[in-house]
Amino acid sequence: MKILVVGELNADLILRNLSEFPSLGREVLVEEATLTLGSASAICAAGLATLGNQVQFLGKVGADHWGDLCLRRLAACGVDVGPVIRDANIQTGITVSLTSAEDRALITYLGSIAALRAEEIDLGAFTGCDHLHVSSFFLQQGLRSGLKQLLERAHQHGLTTSLDPGYDPQGTWGRDLYDCLREVDVFLPNEVELEGVTGLAGVDAALRALANGRTLTVSKLGAAGCAVLHMNEVLRIPAFQVKPVDTTGAGDSFNAGFLHAWLRKESLDEALRFANACGALSTLSPGGVGAQPTEGHAREFLMAGAHT
Repeated sequence: MKILVVGELNADLILRNLSEFPSLGREVLVEEATLTLGSASAICAAGLATLGNQVQFLGKVGADHWGDLCLRRLAACGVDVGPVIRDANIQTGITVSLTSAEDRALITYLGSIAALRAEEIDLGAFTGCDHLHVSSFFLQQGLRSGLKQLLERAHQHGLTTSLDPGYDPQGTWGRDLYDCLREVDVFLPNEVELEGVTGLAGVDAALRALANGRTLTVSKLGAAGCAVLHMNEVLRIPAFQVKPVDTTGAGDSFNAGFLHAWLRKESLDEALRFANACGALSTLSPGGVGAQPTEGHAREFLMAGAHT
């Protein structure tokens, strides 16, 4: 499969195993600090490439050290970064991720994350591609207004589409997302995002509220696994039990696993289990891409889980 990812690129500064989460005027210690590739879009792209897909990335970075790091690391994962736009007038974004084994908090400087615009995307990028994936709807402020048209054009070129909304730092969860979903085949929010988008606390009710006759909504539920509305019934698949080192990017690795299986027309149950496996395995080392599995590794993990 050839997949085009249109998205944000930023570095991640991961501060792992905090003694406690900081409050104003206080200093806390961490056990480990790592500067690495970040961004939901890039981590998903790397996961798709590691699983054996042909992946092309289109985004924007500054002409700076953080931009160099992002492109170098993404290319090392097997992703074609040729279409990435470099702009010396902006600074590459960065996210500081404060993580523990249980949870994390994020602080982001947008920079180049918000700079890509739909009109900068050459539709020739669709040539030969089977699927378009976009992450971080709310952070990609420059792309947001033109995203529905971009998705529509992808469909006109024969591509399927997927969208991960990411979290809305403004907390407004704009209704324009609903309009975009008319051109989305697979929607991939986590539980918090699902509640924010719909305004409904229950997963089942929120999934039903998003049913539009086209979009398959797959909700990531962390340690509880995932859920999807299928044939008017909510299907839940439990997570695999692992001891996580770092949960950064686990949802993006889940996305990669699900899209890999779904694009190959595996059953919904099989695709969800494969996605859970990819998400679980990705947590076994620091950073979003360090432990992403190959297809063979994920299949072996699934087989081992089936016999335990």
